[in-house]
Amino acid sequence: MHTWAWVLLIILLVLIAGAVVLYVLGNRAQKKQAEQEKQLEAYKQTVSMLIIDKKKMKLRDAGLPQAVIASTPKLLRGSKLPIVKAKVGPQIMSLVCDEKIFDSVPVKKEVKATVSGIYLTSVRGLRGPLTPPEGKKKKGWLRRNVEKLQEKAGAKPVK
Repeated sequence: MHTWAWVLLIILLVLIAGAVVLYVLGNRAQKKQAEQEKQLEAYKQTVSMLIIDKKKMKLRDAGLPQAVIASTPKLLRGSKLPIVKAKVGPQIMSLVCDEKIFDSVPVKKEVKATVSGIYLTSVRGLRGPLTPPEGKKKKGWLRRNVEKLQEKAGAKPVK
């Protein structure tokens, strides 16, 4: 065999080994996520609350209990999470919101929410339906820069 054939064979073996490792890790992550979903379902409860504020902020700046910050992996401590400040009964709490519903959470409105520990999983309007957030969707970095370049060039902006 030629040397290039050996090189191709080794590269092929490395790619196959990588695919097998990714498959096994993906299955493990899927099982772990299913287990976490079961735990969330087991501890969920519905409460009415007044949403005070919502922001995406770092975990240490969110005002969450120290036990939550300590149990979070170190790599995730620097990432931003959707945090909702809400008045539940007489006390004000910081809750971690599900990424899927973060945009639909109304600010300064009373809602009926499903909470599992400090994790906010769903919201419904207490007095009528929730209105969708007003205004345009935030433009991404690439779209803003493309529009700036088109303005400078005198071209018509793409929508």
